[in-house]
Amino acid sequence: MRLNPYLTFNGDCEAAFRLYERVTGGKITAMMRYEGSPIAADAPPEWRNKIIHARLEMGQDTLMGSDASPQHYNKPQGYSITLRVDTPEEAEKAFKGLSDGATIHTPLDKTFFAKKFGMLVDKFGTHWMVICENPM
Repeated sequence: MRLNPYLTFNGDCEAAFRLYERVTGGKITAMMRYEGSPIAADAPPEWRNKIIHARLEMGQDTLMGSDASPQHYNKPQGYSITLRVDTPEEAEKAFKGLSDGATIHTPLDKTFFAKKFGMLVDKFGTHWMVICENPM
């Protein structure tokens, strides 16, 4: 069994997933638009280029998402996506990559439980924790 976070966006899913691909070194394996889908006729014309399904593969982990129509979009809250990395340098690179336009809640720094740990909400509204854990 595996967990697979699914994020919804307010029309900027493609930009978010392009950033996440760069930051994580993962690979986008799906980027389907409303246009060309079975429900294209139901989408407003200005929505047809929006993303109905995106998939980002990062090793054995997967992040998926889509653009929610305005009447169905809810601002993210009550969760964080945790990006676990192996080295403090990777943590710094990932945190920096996610930080542009973000709200920093906890600056990336050494803690009692991690070599590096930080929390932010990126410019797309996604809550992130970046961590390079101390060995157990």
